[in-house]
Amino acid sequence: MRAHSSLAKDTEANAAAAEAFKGAAVGAAKYGVPLALLAGAGWALSPVYRALTVQFKLFVQMAGMTLGGMVEADRRLREYERVVRRRKKSERDEAVWRRYEALLEEEAVARRAKERGPKGE
Repeated sequence: MRAHSSLAKDTEANAAAAEAFKGAAVGAAKYGVPLALLAGAGWALSPVYRALTVQFKLFVQMAGMTLGGMVEADRRLREYERVVRRRKKSERDEAVWRRYEALLEEEAVARRAKERGPKGE
């Protein structure tokens, strides 16, 4: 279990949070711009849209931007997790290969020493 405020020192969690935040900002903009264009078209073309209150129009805009932020943040976070898992797996595989190569090297040195004889002839 984590100690109090231990996340302040957890670089992996902070990097994941930063990636999710960037995704949320991009997603809010990605969904917000088309919704603003639709709102402009609705205001120009629809008397029903013009009759809506400013608060409701703002709610609709913010709901779309929130949805876009959540979707993009989730997508970015899943992608980040996939990249981190792949990197950690690669690091583990490299460590296994280094141990295997060291073992082979030790066996080769022992074999050469054995072939030379007890006095190194």
